[in-house]
Amino acid sequence: MATENAPARIGKTVVIRGEVKGGEDLVIDGRVEGTVHLAENRLTIGPNATVIADLSAKDILVQGKVQGNVVATGRVELRSGCTMEGDVQAIRLAIEDNAVFRGKVDLTQGAQKSPGSLGASQSGGLF
Repeated sequence: MATENAPARIGKTVVIRGEVKGGEDLVIDGRVEGTVHLAENRLTIGPNATVIADLSAKDILVQGKVQGNVVATGRVELRSGCTMEGDVQAIRLAIEDNAVFRGKVDLTQGAQKSPGSLGASQSGGLF
């Protein structure tokens, strides 16, 4: 029986091709190809998962295999034993020993702000 705060789960034997969108935390343990977008939620790629997709979420935890670009408005964690091929854009990135990562990293502090709002606040504070 699922509890109200438990994340949604894609099981080991499930294969999804296409777009996955949601408004709750999600754990992927199966195979997903396409895109995964969780605007303000946590995405966990389980140790049995194979994901060939671009990922977008608040926080992303990778324990399995990911091939694709990752964008997080919060934190990206690459756990020991995972394989990640693709670019990472986030505010924070943690990579454990024995995690495999191939790609570029962009740790942008202003990732949540529009480019115009950053310049406006800086120029207002100078004078």
